[in-house]
Amino acid sequence: MKKKTLPLIKNLCNVFLFAIFCVSDIIELIMNNTLSSSIKSALLLFLASVVWGAAFVAQSIAGGNVGTFTFNGIRFLIGGLCLLPFVIKNKGISNSLDNNSHISYSIPTDKLIGGTICGIALFLASTFQQYGIELGADAGEAGFLTACYIVLVPILGIFIGRKCSALVWPAVAIALVGLYLLCFPSWGQWLSISTADLALLGCAFMFSIQILCVDYYAPKMSPVALACVQFFVSGFLSLIAAFIFDFYPDPSAWIQALSIPSSWISILYTGLFSCGVGYTLQAVGQRNLNPAIASLIMSLESVFSTIFGWLILHQVMTGREALGCAFIFAAVIIAQLPVLK
Repeated sequence: MKKKTLPLIKNLCNVFLFAIFCVSDIIELIMNNTLSSSIKSALLLFLASVVWGAAFVAQSIAGGNVGTFTFNGIRFLIGGLCLLPFVIKNKGISNSLDNNSHISYSIPTDKLIGGTICGIALFLASTFQQYGIELGADAGEAGFLTACYIVLVPILGIFIGRKCSALVWPAVAIALVGLYLLCFPSWGQWLSISTADLALLGCAFMFSIQILCVDYYAPKMSPVALACVQFFVSGFLSLIAAFIFDFYPDPSAWIQALSIPSSWISILYTGLFSCGVGYTLQAVGQRNLNPAIASLIMSLESVFSTIFGWLILHQVMTGREALGCAFIFAAVIIAQLPVLK
């Protein structure tokens, strides 16, 4: 048992070290004042996709040990607790994205609704995703359908007056082709509509709602406060579900699962980095970026999850998967190009 556990812990520690160096290096680049606000926002979301991609490694190791609701509940609360001192301190800092503005870490009572709505959307998206996987959807199918938010975000954005450039639509089409190549192992494989597929489409829809909600509320309040409230709402809802579906059926198995060291390393990584860093970067980055373009950049998490699986877990990356990654990278670059008038 110890021989099997030690490599897992070593792999998770590698994820921790990579995240620390990656986060520090890219933040140093983003703080360069010569960059425009939109470029800084794009880099922040790019960093968020790197952090989320690495989180798939941690989640794949802990997934067989800890129940989904328990895992999500604890990691979201850890993310909220990491940000809580900044919110309680109630001290403003200069906004690196706009030198003329100021970010306050206070949470006005009338704006708590923003974090609550985002937290509910995040909780529902995570729940729909896990439900679809439990109904039999494989990892590739789950990844492809979840990433369909890159199509839903610009479509839903039209109804709320969020127009996007003409280049976004071909970029979305290219990204979908890339996701198909990345998530499905063979040519000609396609989807048959099932209950699992409908659940995963519900997940994509809820992630689209979450992205649009962050786009709406992030400019109106502190992005750190928004992320903090979002984590606590999603965390408490997940723990309520965990008590019903994870703890109550078998309390002894639930306690035993949480006693595994590799599970806690996974929970800590996803709580500190995926939640505390990743979703906060999303809230900050979306302040100066169209949500359609933001969703394309964040879809890179599927690319980085494949890359980290290859680097850290020694999973095989096929030529087809590499081609899919190239398509998605190309789509993100195309979406950033200026439109000639």
